[in-house]
Amino acid sequence: MAVNYSTTVKSNRMTQVLNAIDGGAGNGVLKIGTTGMGTLLVTITLAKPSGAVASGVLTFSGLPKNGTAVANGTAAAAQLCDSTGTVVVDGLTVGTSATDVIIDNASITSGQTVNLNAVSQLTHG
Repeated sequence: MAVNYSTTVKSNRMTQVLNAIDGGAGNGVLKIGTTGMGTLLVTITLAKPSGAVASGVLTFSGLPKNGTAVANGTAAAAQLCDSTGTVVVDGLTVGTSATDVIIDNASITSGQTVNLNAVSQLTHG
């Protein structure tokens, strides 16, 4: 049987996630890499605050955003980190559709501008 949490508990948890992403002195970031974050391809600076929580859902704000690629590879994984690089959320999928993180092109070349179009709303099961 699935475990269900109240909306209040979900909102509290997602607020803690948001606070962790925004908690450092600077802005939080989204790091995009190859499978398993084997190679870091691009880091994209998020807005501050990076999003808002409502009804148990964290929705990111200020998108689209972009960053300049630092390596070559196929984007497949992403992490949300605070401004010091501490990982807050790991295991996000990346692609041009039907993934947690939507970018304009998953085949990345160093020096390329990578456009972040969307980050799926984060929820707690």
